[in-house]
Amino acid sequence: MNVSIEETGGKYVATLIGEMDTAAAMEAEEVLKPLYASDGKDVIIDCKGLEYIASSGLRILLGILKGAKAAGSKVIMRDVNDDIKNVFKLTGFINIFEFE
Repeated sequence: MNVSIEETGGKYVATLIGEMDTAAAMEAEEVLKPLYASDGKDVIIDCKGLEYIASSGLRILLGILKGAKAAGSKVIMRDVNDDIKNVFKLTGFINIFEFE
C-alpha cells in the first residue's frame, strides 16, 4: 500500500494506491494522521489506485471526515471504483462522504 499527502491549491490531496487491509491501514494511518486536523483546508482522497479497503481503513477515513467537519472543511472522495463504492454503500458511508 502506498499513501501520500500533498498540499496543492489550498487543499490536501491524499493518494491511496493498493489494498488497505488491516495491516496496511495501520501504516496508512501514520501517514494520514495530519489530515485529522485539516486546518480548515478541504481534503481530497484520491482513490484511483485503491483496490480494496477493510473496515480499519473506513475508520481512518471517518476520523479524517470528523476532523475536517470540525474545522469547517469537507472531504471529497475522488475516482472511487465500483467495488470500493459498493463497500461505502453497504456500510452507509455513501451518505456521509462526498464523491466526484
